[in-house]
This record gives sequence, C-alpha cells and structure tokens, in this order.
Amino acid sequence: MRIAILTALVVAGCGGSCGLNLERMIDQPRYTAYEACDVCPRGTIMMLPPTGTVARTAPLDPPELALGRTADGKDLTAVPLPVDAALLRRGRNRFDIYCAACHGRLGNGLSQVAEMMSRRPPDLHAEPYASRTPGHVYAVVTGGYGLMRSYANELSVRDRWAVVAYLDVLRLARGVQLSELPPELAEEARRWLK
Repeated sequence: MRIAILTALVVAGCGGSCGLNLERMIDQPRYTAYEACDVCPRGTIMMLPPTGTVARTAPLDPPELALGRTADGKDLTAVPLPVDAALLRRGRNRFDIYCAACHGRLGNGLSQVAEMMSRRPPDLHAEPYASRTPGHVYAVVTGGYGLMRSYANELSVRDRWAVVAYLDVLRLARGVQLSELPPELAEEARRWLK
C-alpha cells in the first residue's frame, strides 16, 4: 500500500513529465486461446497444466478416503471403498508394479532387490505389521515410512486403497488351511501345491 501511495505521489509530483507512460498498460500484447505462439513448446498458447495440478473447481475426496483417518484422527479399520474383484485386480497390478520389487510378490519381504538392501523391508504378514489397520497401511503408502518413500504421486487415492485391500487378501491367503476352503477351491489348491 505504501508503494502505491509513493508511486502516486511521484507521478503527481512529476506532473507526467518523468517519462512514465502509464497508457502502455491499456494496450498490452496478449494471446487468445488456440493462437499460434513462437515461444511456446508446442507452438500454441494452449498448453496442458503441469502434472498433478488440481483444478480449483475439482471435487476433493472426503478426508477419510484421502487421509485414511477419521475426523478425530483414528486410523480407519476397514477399506472405505467397495471391495470387489475389480478393485482387487487393480490392487494386485499396482502392488506388483510398485511394492513387490522390495516387499516380494507375496508381501513377505523376499525379493532380489530386498537381498541387496542394507536394511531389508519387513514381512508384511508378521507382527507388528500384520495387525496394522488398513488406515495405517494407507498412510504409510501415502506418506512413506522409514526408508520407504511416498507413493502418493504414482498411485491415486483409489489405487492406494486397492493396494491395501490386496494386501489384506495376501494376508488372508497366507493363513488359510486347505481344510477351511470350500471343497472346489481346496481341490484346485491341491492341484497347484503338487
């Protein structure tokens, strides 16, 4: 505000003879949409927004979904999305791409990458990791933990929850006895175990 007042006083004091041409602001060079532009990367003024940009009018995810915590700060105890075959397939795909290199395809911390690490990733099925809530696991995938970096830029909110749901499936599959399976699944499992 002081600068504006000082500028006004200087201009008024000069009586317009200081060489300031404020009229130039009325007719400024500008571009319109789809107009050619020699200095722009693609030759047109219309460019894609930078990766990760969120429009001001874009709806935001509910805080529980985006943070993995309730309004009072407690971790969610269940995946807040409908867990169906499509979500689990997506979770497996994302887990295999982003997580399995270190944690192993089964989540047990056994992989070629893990063998080369000075501090190996944990077996996600062993305690204390096995008893972590889905909200806690989601928060770790989102923000990183220890030597593990954040995957928030690579995985959307839905993809992170899909990975959490798939990890629950891996945990369940690891602890199931053949006798606990329905007969048709038990028979198929026996064929695979031979």
